Formats: sequence, C-alpha cells, structure tokens
Amino acid sequence: MAAARARSEERRAEIVRAALAVIAERGYRGASLGAVAERVGLTQQGLLHHFPTKEALLVAVLEERDQWDTGGGGGRGGRRLDLLEPLVEYNAMRPGIVQTFSALLGESVTEGHPAREFFTRRYSQVRAEMADVLRAEFGDRLPGGLTPEEAAPLVTAVMDGLQYQWLLDPDAVDMPAAFRGFLRLLGAR
Repeated sequence: MAAARARSEERRAEIVRAALAVIAERGYRGASLGAVAERVGLTQQGLLHHFPTKEALLVAVLEERDQWDTGGGGGRGGRRLDLLEPLVEYNAMRPGIVQTFSALLGESVTEGHPAREFFTRRYSQVRAEMADVLRAEFGDRLPGGLTPEEAAPLVTAVMDGLQYQWLLDPDAVDMPAAFRGFLRLLGAR
C-alpha cells in the first residue's frame, strides 16, 4: 500500500513538472491537459485519475511555484525583504507561470472556483509572512507610521499589481525596476 502511494505521489510530481514545462512553453491558455498527459506518457483520462480538472492541476503547479519562491521552506519567516527583489526579477523570467498565477487568481474570486480556497489560504499566509518580514526590517512601525500588519497587504498588492501590468505591457513596465522604486519609497535599507 505504501509503495503504491509513493508511486502515485511520484507520478503526480512528474505531472506537475510536465505542466510547468508546458505552461512555460505555451502559456496558460495554450497549456492543455492533453499536452501535459502526452509529455508524461499518459492518456488524458489517465492524467484525470491524478488531477480531476485542469484547475486542480494548475493549483498544484501554483503550490509548487510557491515552494520554489520560498526556497522550499514555506511557513512563516520563509521570506525576507532583501529577497523580494530577486523574486520579482525571477518572476520576470517566467511569464508563463506568472500568467497562470494571475489568470487563476482573477478567476478564483468567483464563488465555488476550485482555486478559491488555495488563494484565500495563500494570501492569509503571505500577509502574515510579510508582516513578519516588515517587522524584522523596521520594527513595530515603518517610516511612514504604518504597522507591519497595515503595510503587509500593500506590499503584496504592489507585487501582484506589477505582475498584471507587466503581463499586459512588458515593454512599458519594468517590473523589477518598479519594485526597487517601491522598496525605496517604503524606506527599505
């Protein structure tokens, strides 16, 4: 039983890696379950055994993305202010993944969407982590007078908002440079 479970988990991880590759090559809209299934030597029906919907597979991809972004550590304290800028630069090199994240985020605000719980949980965790990061950098008050808890959703909104602007017009929005400017505005060292 344990061996079968381990094989199933390995297969799921292989499918997620294949989905990441397909998304990186074709973008969110061009990534089909059929293309992912073909990449791992399954039928589409076989892939659906592991991930019952495209959304379920894409949520697994986003969870994997978050593991990379936090260095696999996850949990509170997995982020530092000085590491946010390289994260923004890294995101600028993987538009397919950023596009998938943004598209699913936008769709997830509708009631009953399969990614809604993922994003609700993720943003709660990110705000808490960001408050910890800001407290470590600034103490109980930022230079503008906000508490870390008040500023955390603003930092998160800037990061995600820049992604949307960059996806829509990458020639006009230099996402890493704009975020560096925001950090200066924030008063970061």
